[in-house]
Amino acid sequence: PVKLTGKVTEMKFSNPHSWIYLDVEKDGKVVNWALETGAANALIRRGWKKGDLPAGTVLVVDGWQARNGTATANVSSVTFTDGKRLFAGSSNESAETK
Repeated sequence: PVKLTGKVTEMKFSNPHSWIYLDVEKDGKVVNWALETGAANALIRRGWKKGDLPAGTVLVVDGWQARNGTATANVSSVTFTDGKRLFAGSSNESAETK
């Protein structure tokens, strides 16, 4: 499991998987994480809108880091600074859906 806080640099709303790219600062270094979500249609069914994540949006992301240890993760949910939470249609069987 991984919990990341950072700023969105890009959101690719696509099929079969959408991707969020997030700049995360740790120990003074910024790392751009590639965060896999469900397909665009799955996100829409969970309440997402294409314009929800413009560049610069600050998020807290919960998910699972890639087994190879890279800055890649499968997302369970994202939480905005105002507390709004969206679920990501993760392929991980342990992911929350509501």
